[in-house]
Amino acid sequence: MKHHLKLSLPFVFRVFSFFAIVIVAWSCNKSKNETDSKLQESSDNRSVDSTIVKKNIVFFGNSLTAGYGLDDSSLAFAGLIQKRLDSLGYAYRVINAGVSGETTAGGNSRIDWLLKQPVDIFVLELGGNDGLRGISLADTRSNLQQILDKVKAKYPEAELVLAGMQIPPNIGLAYTKEFKQLYIELAKENDIAFIPFLLEGVGGEPSLNLPDGIHPNEEGHRIVANTVWATLQPLLEH
Repeated sequence: MKHHLKLSLPFVFRVFSFFAIVIVAWSCNKSKNETDSKLQESSDNRSVDSTIVKKNIVFFGNSLTAGYGLDDSSLAFAGLIQKRLDSLGYAYRVINAGVSGETTAGGNSRIDWLLKQPVDIFVLELGGNDGLRGISLADTRSNLQQILDKVKAKYPEAELVLAGMQIPPNIGLAYTKEFKQLYIELAKENDIAFIPFLLEGVGGEPSLNLPDGIHPNEEGHRIVANTVWATLQPLLEH
């Protein structure tokens, strides 16, 4: 006796849905595995490349280097320099060693720890907080020189760059003038690359700074990055 199996529409629909879900899940998993495999391969390739010729550029500074007030520190000039290096095929890794509120004395205290890692190009951006606080110019000069000396002693082949800074004449015209001059003299005495004024075209421009009038906004940092690049780029070929 033959038995005829009667399937209700709801039952058929549930069976169809089950197999459809299985197929979709299998397809997604397969796609994910293939994507993960490609990402792993790409990651492996990048890691191999990075261990061959990568050199370190250290930006050693205060809140200007750290990118104070920005949503993402990669939008600060140091991060923008990294993006430009990558886009142009330079095998350099940028190390953002900026600390908000840092003075030259603070930088001199922490430089030894930082020098535990290799340094190929060292960009020194400190002193702005000294100037705003009216710290002795002799102390500022001494601290900057000691930092440069420590880098040269540990990595004599490293290229050094000094970023000049200027301050408003709140503490007096004489102090302001001497503050600017000490950077010029230090760069000349140490025979190193020099950025006359890090905030050239940005300092004092409300549209390029945060509401505090001191720290660059995103557009301001793009201009700073161009200023730094003009001095940095020739050193990349050495």
